[in-house]
Amino acid sequence: MSILHDLAATIEARKGADPDSSWTAKLLAKGPEKCAEKFGEEAIEAIIEATKGDQAKLTAEAADVLYHLLVMLTARDVALEDVLAELARRQGISGIAEKAARPKG
Repeated sequence: MSILHDLAATIEARKGADPDSSWTAKLLAKGPEKCAEKFGEEAIEAIIEATKGDQAKLTAEAADVLYHLLVMLTARDVALEDVLAELARRQGISGIAEKAARPKG
């Protein structure tokens, strides 16, 4: 998981960078909504590749999804560690039970 930690740290460091010098800084400068839109686009591309069955293309799209997810989280000041802690909290709990226990709304 250290590559995800490294990537999250790099994205965080780009928050204040010049948008002309970094794709990440450019995305973040456009705001959380644009970051979310870009994440959605990448997720759709991954879904398309998953249905086609091309492992190499799906792998590349999955990498794009993870990168854009981290950018979106950074845009909303959600730390990767918080997401990992939530996953750890859910570990060992039935998915059905966990979903039923979520607050409604």
